[in-house]
Amino acid sequence: MAETRRGVAILGIFVADLAFRAGRMPGIGETIAGSGFKMGPGGKGSNQAVAAARAGAPVTFLSKVGKDAFGAIALDTWRAEGIVARVAELDDQPTGAAFIYVNDQSGENAIIVVPGAAATIGAGDVEAAADAIRAAAVFITQLEQPVAAARRGLEIARAAGVTTIFNPAPAEPFDDALYALCDYVTPNESEASFLTGVAVTDLASARRAGDAFLDKGVGTALITLGEAGVLLHSRDGSTHVPAMAPGPVVETAGAGDAFNGGFAAALARGADPVEAARFGCAVAGISVTRAGTAPSMPYLAEVEALLAGAGV
Repeated sequence: MAETRRGVAILGIFVADLAFRAGRMPGIGETIAGSGFKMGPGGKGSNQAVAAARAGAPVTFLSKVGKDAFGAIALDTWRAEGIVARVAELDDQPTGAAFIYVNDQSGENAIIVVPGAAATIGAGDVEAAADAIRAAAVFITQLEQPVAAARRGLEIARAAGVTTIFNPAPAEPFDDALYALCDYVTPNESEASFLTGVAVTDLASARRAGDAFLDKGVGTALITLGEAGVLLHSRDGSTHVPAMAPGPVVETAGAGDAFNGGFAAALARGADPVEAARFGCAVAGISVTRAGTAPSMPYLAEVEALLAGAGV
């Protein structure tokens, strides 16, 4: 069976990203002028699916959307990227949406997500798509859909011997038993801090947070550190993989999804964890030089060119 597994299966959500650019966030009761607006495809799971597909992996995406204009954007996006969509369309629920504030000087962001139809994804929905999970080389999920669905996906993948990646974003409390299902857990600094109680501010504190994840049963903690790169931390060792910066930062909203999708794609084709982390950093490094989330994801040839230029 293992020899027939290929590609990446992703459980997550799609939202329409409504991105507003301005010099700062307005205060309560305040209206300010913005410098730009763009609507496009988003949602952590869907963004990761686009990143993995553009990085060369066969991708199956599991989710729910509404039968509405935003849902049509979702279906068009997956069709254009060659992603196999195992996605239910609901008549009585809207497709999700996200408000994204982007600082027009630094590219930093703040986001509010409403999952819409994807908030109704349950363990039974995941069970119905179990064949897609078992057929994949890598399974990845996050926390924008209900945690019970994420857990069931991880359970199915683990039982089938599929490599599991859990991106605990947005961070929220959950049963620590879930960690034992994770070959890799991929929080950013703030998520790692929230989940472990260790304030992650540098590599030393990231290693302490990594130890806390290992103590909870995770195989490898892969903590993303923004412009400082990522820390790959396991019982076999701790490796810092630097970030890659091919150009000025335009927007960081899709960086974590770019990394996760790229990392999963590289693992799926047989890369070792450090090599896969470098690949993920290259995907993320290119993505932040562009506006948008899913639209910012680079193609395989771009990533390979960046890595070759860096001598990796």
